[in-house]
Amino acid sequence: MNTSQTVETVIVGGGAAGLAVGYHLTRRDRPFVVLDGHQRIGDSWRTRWDSLRLFTPAKYSGLPGWPIPASGNSFPTKDEVADHLQAYADRFEMPTRTGVRVTGLSRRDGRYVVEYGDRRLEADHVVVATGANRAPRVPEFAEDLNREIVQLHSSDYRNPAQLRDGAVLVVGAGNSGAEIALEVSRTHRTWLSGRASGQIPFKHGPAMARFVFPVVRFVGHHVLTLRTPMGRRARTSFIAHGAPLIRTKTKDLEAAGVEMVPRTTGAVGGLPVVADGRVVDVDSVIWCTGFRTDFGWIDLPVFGDDGRPVHDRGVVVGEPGLYFVGMPFQYAASSEALPGMGRDAEHIAGKIAARAMGGTGSLVPAALGSAS
Repeated sequence: MNTSQTVETVIVGGGAAGLAVGYHLTRRDRPFVVLDGHQRIGDSWRTRWDSLRLFTPAKYSGLPGWPIPASGNSFPTKDEVADHLQAYADRFEMPTRTGVRVTGLSRRDGRYVVEYGDRRLEADHVVVATGANRAPRVPEFAEDLNREIVQLHSSDYRNPAQLRDGAVLVVGAGNSGAEIALEVSRTHRTWLSGRASGQIPFKHGPAMARFVFPVVRFVGHHVLTLRTPMGRRARTSFIAHGAPLIRTKTKDLEAAGVEMVPRTTGAVGGLPVVADGRVVDVDSVIWCTGFRTDFGWIDLPVFGDDGRPVHDRGVVVGEPGLYFVGMPFQYAASSEALPGMGRDAEHIAGKIAARAMGGTGSLVPAALGSAS
């Protein structure tokens, strides 16, 4: 392994949350480097399905210090978001290293050690900005389906052209599943398996962006927080059941001819079977079953029984200098969304700056060079 390099703060993850932390560290003149596993900043958005758009209006979806260059009440495409992230990193001259997959995080001799490839960085502070979920989750019985059935996880789905002719089963009735099922139904007979966790009681669109979203944002940003009893109750429900349907409603699915079926429980004769015993004869399956927590690369005792980090608003109390950002309901219902990441990032950057100035030592930023 090469000789270690040193930096005051390593940010693991160059998505919106990581870049927001970088922005606030830049404002405080603190040295850092951003490591991202994709080839370009913004690729985590570029690789999503083609028709994806934000649920939040452009004027509320920019990162700290620079709005998305789009009409305020429009809903940016995933490529517009991706390009904005890259332009943001360039605009504020953030030191980034892309194509870097971090494989280890540990603590030795009072410093954190971040490993990737045959290299390692030593740091006083590490911000984990990968979010809570990294690995696609697919049920084990997927292996029992006929080999002729095309199977895609939502992270691999781009458009209906990837599917076989014939019927499609979309498993998972959250926002991703509902949007993909609606799109696929235009060219394929489509079943949607599962039960949505409710839906917002108003139509999503420009009128909502202008009149309703400011209220929704205020509630999600200032009312549903860990400081309020209502927020703490909402956090439990939010993590356990997910968000309600936002843009695509059940009536939209019904109007498009999407057939709603119970959750998919297994395979019979190589075909998926749902909870009421029906066998669904399909040619393609899209697993909109979410992602599983994957922090196996972190060799530190910072996780609870559920595999999630134990933290106080992103600050890991038991490991001084270690932080998380972009976690579901990290502080508020808005924490995992673009409108809420900036506040959490500012909080973490403030903690890092205070700790660095309190005598923990500042390492030489030039050791890492400039942006990749």
